[in-house]
Amino acid sequence: MESDTTVRRIKLHNKQNNVSTHANYAHYGQDRNGYGDIEKKSGVNSYLLREGVAAVLVVAFILVLWGLVHLSLQQLVLGRSTGEFNALRARKHLESITVVGPRPVGSVENEVKTVGYLLAEIEKIREETKAGPHSVTVDVQRPTGSFSIDFLGGFTSFYDKVTNIVVKVEPKSGTDHLMLANCHFDSVANSPGASDDAVSCAVMLEVLHSLANLSNPLRHGVVFLFNGAEENVLQASHGFITQHPWAKKVRAFINLEAAGVGGKEVVFQTGPENPWLVQAYVHAAKHPFASVVGQEVFQSGVIPSDTDFRIYRDFGNIPGIDLAFIENGYIYHTKYDTADRILTDSIQRAGDNILAVLKHLVMSEKLADASDYRHGNMVFFDLLGVVVVAYPARVGTIINCLVTMATFFYLGKKYVMPSNIGGRCVRELVYAVGVALLSWLVTLLSVLIVALLVTLLGRSMFWYNHFYASICLYGAASTGKMILIHTLAKNLYYGNVQRLELGELFFDVSLALWCCALVYLTQRGLCSAYVPMLMVAFPLTTKLLLAREFKQKGASVKYSILFLVGIALPYVHFMFLIWVVFEIFTPILGRSGTEIPPDVVLASLIALATFLLSSYFMHFIYLARSTKWILAVLGSVFAVVFLLVSCGVFFPYSSDPSSPRPKRVFLQHTTRTFHGLDGQVEYKDSGLWINSFDYTAMRHITPHIPEINDTIRKRCQDDLPFCGFPWFLPIKFLVKKNWYLPAEEVNPKFPMEFRLLSREENEWGTIRMSFEAKGPSHMSLYLRPLHGSTLTRWSFGDGIPQFDLSGEYFIFYSHGLEAPAWNFWFEIQPSNSGSEEGMISVAISSHYFFGEDKLTPQLDLMLQRFPLWAFPSSWVSTYNLYRY
Repeated sequence: MESDTTVRRIKLHNKQNNVSTHANYAHYGQDRNGYGDIEKKSGVNSYLLREGVAAVLVVAFILVLWGLVHLSLQQLVLGRSTGEFNALRARKHLESITVVGPRPVGSVENEVKTVGYLLAEIEKIREETKAGPHSVTVDVQRPTGSFSIDFLGGFTSFYDKVTNIVVKVEPKSGTDHLMLANCHFDSVANSPGASDDAVSCAVMLEVLHSLANLSNPLRHGVVFLFNGAEENVLQASHGFITQHPWAKKVRAFINLEAAGVGGKEVVFQTGPENPWLVQAYVHAAKHPFASVVGQEVFQSGVIPSDTDFRIYRDFGNIPGIDLAFIENGYIYHTKYDTADRILTDSIQRAGDNILAVLKHLVMSEKLADASDYRHGNMVFFDLLGVVVVAYPARVGTIINCLVTMATFFYLGKKYVMPSNIGGRCVRELVYAVGVALLSWLVTLLSVLIVALLVTLLGRSMFWYNHFYASICLYGAASTGKMILIHTLAKNLYYGNVQRLELGELFFDVSLALWCCALVYLTQRGLCSAYVPMLMVAFPLTTKLLLAREFKQKGASVKYSILFLVGIALPYVHFMFLIWVVFEIFTPILGRSGTEIPPDVVLASLIALATFLLSSYFMHFIYLARSTKWILAVLGSVFAVVFLLVSCGVFFPYSSDPSSPRPKRVFLQHTTRTFHGLDGQVEYKDSGLWINSFDYTAMRHITPHIPEINDTIRKRCQDDLPFCGFPWFLPIKFLVKKNWYLPAEEVNPKFPMEFRLLSREENEWGTIRMSFEAKGPSHMSLYLRPLHGSTLTRWSFGDGIPQFDLSGEYFIFYSHGLEAPAWNFWFEIQPSNSGSEEGMISVAISSHYFFGEDKLTPQLDLMLQRFPLWAFPSSWVSTYNLYRY
């Protein structure tokens, strides 16, 4: 691979000019740093790292830091608990809430059993503390309302008599300012919802108990909102913040959520603005775990999820803190989300943190005048969960500018020279940056080609149950390709340049690239700019401190170890951020629909992580005597893993109780009825409508259930609202591969009733149509104007039709117990030309998530045939289409 001589001989005559240029650069480097003199005296190899030593140092460095990250994640509770929060009592609450099973809105389990348990426990607390300095007031709210939200492309939500349990703890003298703590006790239809979000409600019950029992009165009050309709896309929180009288006194909030099961709860959103909230968390939290990077990534919309944080921010105009469990998202919203999977230490740390932060906030003078402190954002991040660093964004901007100026001064002193030599050196720096960027581009393309090959071979998602296999495949490909490109550049393009000088040059390249990222993120006003700031400040300081060692002894083992120690802190934090990315996104790729090739996404993330992690390791590629054995090992690892993947050794899913990786499948036994303009039935069918929530679709299911194959594949009928199928949420853009297996007609015991109440033409030419629907607790309404007709007004939200999804509108409906019929209206402007097919298609579907109508014998038999590693969510639905 590499020559053992100091300067490679260039034989081709047409390369003579290039040789001359590099010779000048090398000569300049010798004059400037003395590296040429070192190599002349003792030979280059004595001042370069042996290949094995370089590989061992870098691998050991990465493994040690990765071990520190995982060790910090396992240390849930740091030090001894204060004893103010009783995790064992909270666990009993968790088990009592989840023992009733799934708790969808409208079910007896949600509206009666869970509500009854929470009220009974709250009453015990009220009786126990009524002689103390605080009053505990309880209210059960059942609001009705509607709003529009841009989640999943945007839709409108309508709720009727959903349930909120609202508890206020305040000094007996009263207060004008309240802090809000929010959790939700409902769950999705097929999950016991221990982590999402029963554990948060269990924690809140115990926090309520602790605060109410304080001997010293609080300065302000706390409202504990146990909301019963979050999984219906944030409905109950909207009902509270827009309708409850106590909401007017709320100044800030803490929201407890989950995107995984157990582990540490992380602060991933704060604000908007109001940096005093972050300062309160930093000051008070017993076991801090927070990242402004998570906040900016989440709020960018990259993660297809949302929390009640949005409702309080957008509809209540109040600031807050959003916390969530993020580990083990593979079993989020599945039957495996059970109480036994949540460690008591997870409950303890969450309780310690929330109790401490709430106590701090309700005793703070700032809560009363929160609007006075609404200025700017905060940069915040924790270091291995031990300490949180936080400072105002404006201070961060100053720090970023100072670090940038120091970098420019460092590079300018080396490269901006008055003579022609300086100009040549600047060009060499630019060329070296080009080499680095070219290596990234070629590496990314190569890794994407591998990912596409894996996908075409039908082995997509092999990593879902074997994550480190993806590191061995895509990580080895990325690392190997980058090292190969730089090795070729070292031997061919930089063949006559001193190796120590090249090591110095490519350190400067990494520094310059990170500095560019720092300038860009700072200019965009992003608090995440602290990451490149750390990746510039620490390596630059380390390099300056080791300049004499490097000049005298070259790339010695001592220098290499000290250099790695110097960059350890930013690297360990950066590796933690990488862990967060993969911990969140890898499970999400298992439920991101049939249209996004997950291997392409994962391979891109691994390649990006490789680029960023390897930035300062480029320094060592040029300081190593050779890379041939490193390349041979990486190539062998890649070849072996690729062969194993191609042979199907790595199966994506697992039913292992200790670490399940279920495949998510949705089944609806449905009957579809299509009506014409005259109201008569034109067509009717029934079947099992089957959807896969990941890219592998039915490939792994068909061997177990042969009738689910491409012969029953159903294409979208674009002329029908939402393809003519009973979508629960507007996600047809994510799931375009559907299977429809003919089945018997469904006959719910409580069928949906839908009728047109009135049709009136207004004087300005629009037609107002009023409807009534009565059915189960969950229904979906789809509107599709036809042939140039347009919706102008409706009875939902603010009255203006919003979120036209490719010519369609989606309205999500749910209700609690004893809700009246759903009445709504809309106005439509017909097209001037008119049409025999009518002016609008109105479709409505009903969803039976619980009770007698949830399951049919045919659906039950089908569910029993699914393999253990699959998690089929199922319910009965109907779909009715009308034209007007």
